Amino acid sequence: MSRFQFVEDHRGAFGVKRLCRVLEVSRSGFYRWLKAAPARLARARDDARLARRIREIHKESDGTYGIPRVTAELKAAGIDVNHKRVERVMRRIGVQGVHLRKKARTTVPEPEAAPVPDLLQRDFTASEPNTKYVGDITYLPIGDGQFLYLATVLDLYSRRLAGWSIADHMRTELVTDALEAAARTRCGGGLHGAIFHSDNGAQYASKEFAKVCRRLGVTRSRGAVGTSADNAAAESFNATLKRETLQGKKRWSGAREARLAVFRWVTRYNTRRRHSGLGYLSPIAFEQRSVTLTAAA
Repeated sequence: MSRFQFVEDHRGAFGVKRLCRVLEVSRSGFYRWLKAAPARLARARDDARLARRIREIHKESDGTYGIPRVTAELKAAGIDVNHKRVERVMRRIGVQGVHLRKKARTTVPEPEAAPVPDLLQRDFTASEPNTKYVGDITYLPIGDGQFLYLATVLDLYSRRLAGWSIADHMRTELVTDALEAAARTRCGGGLHGAIFHSDNGAQYASKEFAKVCRRLGVTRSRGAVGTSADNAAAESFNATLKRETLQGKKRWSGAREARLAVFRWVTRYNTRRRHSGLGYLSPIAFEQRSVTLTAAA
């Protein structure tokens, strides 16, 4: 409680002058505080309404959204608010987004792999969809020291997860299944003419993977051995997925729970989750806007 509030609560019994003297506050300051009371009450009510909406947004995001995405969601709903106010209200009600977890490495280099050039050179951008992709394998911890493995195919234009595959192994079919899924997503022309960039894991360096790429018309690209920065976009995506699905837990209780969590998150990621690099649009909304702008040009 503020000292001014104490004066207001007890002025009838002791008088403003005496209370201000004892509490060492000025009477003029007290009366300015009192005059501003209606405005403070209005702000408090507005903050309470904002807090309710923030909790709803946070819940809808499965507890993953932090200040920037909550702010974007509020603005998209027509609520005029800046990030500083959102930060203040979120801090007061104890709501926060999920934070980074330390990642584990799953890449197993293939020492005898035929050389494939790095066609991206750490340029993880694309001027149009379905031209440049990155992919990676990440582990999904389940049960007592067991794992599932997730392979991803990410479009660098929209950051859309075009293809993915989960299995209890890291055989080459894990990554070929993900690439085939991306080709089905891009119906019509499939992935023909696109670049697919990966690390030097044995799966991506295998003859089977090269064969599937040739059949789909995909040009392979790989970073340097032992250099994670050469595939940073794919690794960043996988880190975000695990951070926002596990939310601080060390593992899922079983394979079914892990698969359902990933499926649910991927669906929301592609269709609803606001991406900071896309002007806080979802990947599919970003692609749709691109098609609309191209048609109007």
